[in-house]
Amino acid sequence: MSDTRRPAPRRAPETATQRLGRLLDMVPWLLQHRGVPIADAAREFGVTEEQVVEDLELLFVCGTPGYGHAELIDAQWDSGHIYLDNADDIAAPMRLSRDEAVTLTAGLQALGSTLVGSDVAERTLQKIRDAAGSAVAAPTGRIDLDLDDGSQHPAMAPLKDAFSRGRRVHLRYYVATRDESTERDVDIMRILNLDSQWYVEGYCHRAKDVRLFRLDRIEDVAVLDVDGTPPAGATPRDLDDVFVPGENDHTVVLDASRWAAWIADYYPNEGVERRRDGSLRVTLKVADPALVRRLVLRLGGEVRVVEPRELADAVADEARSALAAYHPVHEVGAAGP
Repeated sequence: MSDTRRPAPRRAPETATQRLGRLLDMVPWLLQHRGVPIADAAREFGVTEEQVVEDLELLFVCGTPGYGHAELIDAQWDSGHIYLDNADDIAAPMRLSRDEAVTLTAGLQALGSTLVGSDVAERTLQKIRDAAGSAVAAPTGRIDLDLDDGSQHPAMAPLKDAFSRGRRVHLRYYVATRDESTERDVDIMRILNLDSQWYVEGYCHRAKDVRLFRLDRIEDVAVLDVDGTPPAGATPRDLDDVFVPGENDHTVVLDASRWAAWIADYYPNEGVERRRDGSLRVTLKVADPALVRRLVLRLGGEVRVVEPRELADAVADEARSALAAYHPVHEVGAAGP
């Protein structure tokens, strides 16, 4: 029998990110362990002695802006022992600027407001506030931001409670397009903020599909003592693609009274011009103009088509036809022989 040996598995090549992380860890460690043998440094960082030497050669040409002799790291290892100097600035812990602290604080507060059981986010937020306080010499040591966490909506608290406990909810939900309230049972999948509006997404047992519900349209919510796990086939929508106008979609400009101004919040639009009296002009992108015809006819004189002209004429003709249907039969035939 021949003695065949399997080749040792090849180690995945190190990425630049991995090496940078090791170098950033290595500098403060070497400053604290002056004269450490190269072999000990290799064991500490889990690399070969050759790799440690390569890292030192790279550190030797690193430093702070200016990159002259006074700014570069001084590294010596010819004796087999490592001595690092002029690296105190690089080894110092990073400090947050005020802008960086505000950005991180805002992000964590926004994240914490959408999480169920956000203890980790809150603890991290407190550490950043403390760090920001010492970094920017803020007298209070805090940066407080007033962000929309959805708590102004009465439905938010029970929805979060149901989501955290995996319970189904019963919603009374207002459908603006039909001007009616509907009753539905929903298995919650997530609670999110999209374009400054709060939504709950879940599997709707009435629609037998995943639906997105605006919190300001939820008139009442009840947490049911029923398992709220969505069906296996239910998947969240791709919210990056909630509405993408097609190249063949129609551009429609509408004038809406203050009583119909809600259409600017309900329908995806290209722009809104709001007036002092509460009315507005809104530009919509629609795939089917029939949607606009139905909307304008249902809202009566509260909405008027401005552009395109042919759609405005079509709506006017349809409105006249509808009115004619209410005329007495003898009036319709009065012009006959």
